[in-house]
Amino acid sequence: MPRPEVARPVRMQRVAIVAPQATFRDALVRIAEAGNVEIDRIDDPAHAAPGPAVRRLQRLRTQSADAVLCAAPPDLDALEQAGRADLLAGEAQLEERIAGAVRRGTVAALAGWCPAAEVHPTAARLTDIGGVLVPLPTPGGTDPPTLLRFTGPVGRSFAPLVRTYGTVPYADVDPTLPAGIVYVVMFGVMFGDAGHGALLLLAALLLYLGRPRRLAPLRRLWPFVAGAGLASTLAGIAYGEFFGPTGVLPVLWLNPLDEPMRLLAAAVALGAVLLALAYGVGTVNRWREGGPANALYAASGIAGAALFLGLALLVGGAYLGRAAYALGGAALALTGLALAGSGLFTASAGGVGGAVQTGVQLFDVVMRIGSNVVSFARLAAFGLTHAALGAIVWHGTTGLADRGPAALLMAVLVFIVGNALAFALEALVAGVQALRLEFYELFSRVFETQGRPFRPWQVPVQHTPVPHTPVPHTEVAS
Repeated sequence: MPRPEVARPVRMQRVAIVAPQATFRDALVRIAEAGNVEIDRIDDPAHAAPGPAVRRLQRLRTQSADAVLCAAPPDLDALEQAGRADLLAGEAQLEERIAGAVRRGTVAALAGWCPAAEVHPTAARLTDIGGVLVPLPTPGGTDPPTLLRFTGPVGRSFAPLVRTYGTVPYADVDPTLPAGIVYVVMFGVMFGDAGHGALLLLAALLLYLGRPRRLAPLRRLWPFVAGAGLASTLAGIAYGEFFGPTGVLPVLWLNPLDEPMRLLAAAVALGAVLLALAYGVGTVNRWREGGPANALYAASGIAGAALFLGLALLVGGAYLGRAAYALGGAALALTGLALAGSGLFTASAGGVGGAVQTGVQLFDVVMRIGSNVVSFARLAAFGLTHAALGAIVWHGTTGLADRGPAALLMAVLVFIVGNALAFALEALVAGVQALRLEFYELFSRVFETQGRPFRPWQVPVQHTPVPHTPVPHTEVAS
């Protein structure tokens, strides 16, 4: 029984599309319709000359057209006369791939990548025309393209968060789900108000229902918005905030305005935990990318994790007056520093210049650890700002409410407009700051390189009759 692939991109298989030249076009049409094979592109001047479909498409002078393939070879002249730029665009793509095929005798072949689970179903599409999809070994020094597992609505809604940063390397852990959870938690800490969180939950419900219709393209983001709303609501309950300090909710944990230092300590502690987790994932990724030695010496692997934990023990032991913890932390930090320095020096040019470069890089590693931990103080800072804005709006409302009917109407207006402004401003600020922490403090340790996305060749196929005359075999294969 195959080992299940856990927390990593979809397993890719190197494949070759092989078919008789007489049916090679049919095989490629079926591959395009299946849409799960990425075909290698060949940048060869010999294949740069435009084919018959490309020349006709150029004569139409169409700015853009969504490509469509004909199930049977069409009459290109008739397509041009009919202005069918979509079908000509599909034939142009087909010509390009046919031109890059390798031919041996009566057989033609193209290489590419396919998700391993789709190899057999895709191969079954070709059997009746004599085509096969042959599994090939992965070429040395080549990384397969990356296709992440966006399973379910939650994974799909969190996917843009990872794609915005870059493409996950094929060997690395798929961070989509944990990255989304961490993001909404950090957002909620900074946007802690049960009333504002409830508005986000309402927005998520409207997105789920497809209302308003002009926002229908954003419907798949409803779990992301719902997660942010839930985290904000829970944080607001902990802070006792419901559209500000209205007294509707009791303070279950702390009032940000009364205990800012306690909130600051909690934010930094949360940041330290998240950084430790990032080092753990980074270690796994370095191992998968380059083996145990790479994981051991990398500043984002075991060496960096030892340095980070050692500094944490050193500072904590010194603060608590525990000399044993401080000494143990110092020893662990020095070990991590030595491992990281060894890895950096090995990667340098060596000699005095390499030693100086290593020293500068180690200094940067240590400074980054300190600055990254302190950077999580912004969770408390912007949570405090949100609470302060809510308090200003609420105090303005209560100051007007008991001064007559006209003042009461003004109080209601101040409450509504003030909360609307606070909601819009703080949602923007909290969203940007959570993204910054995710990318610069966490993802910078999780990833060291970029992968390339899996881009399958997918073109819809028109099976209804089109203007058609048989195309000579020599023109298709040229």
